[in-house]
Amino acid sequence: MPQYQVYVLKNDLGRKHIGLSSNIEKRLFEHSFNQSVWTRFKGPWNLVWCSKFLSLSEARKLENTLKAQKGGNGFYKITGLSQGS
Repeated sequence: MPQYQVYVLKNDLGRKHIGLSSNIEKRLFEHSFNQSVWTRFKGPWNLVWCSKFLSLSEARKLENTLKAQKGGNGFYKITGLSQGS
């Protein structure tokens, strides 16, 4: 059964992207080299945080929770990132 990780990417302008993948290295490449519709032409992207390995349902729940925080205090509390990062 595949395992998934939730990840947070950040570009040079400080914009963040939250997603999930079973292969973060491949997904980062896709985001950085304009192979993803949502992040096309907004990179390069850097991985700033990723979760432990989770089931697909757990990963989707965490991804949705992070996205619902809209970069607020809850996002930083869950990820452990600082607001300047």
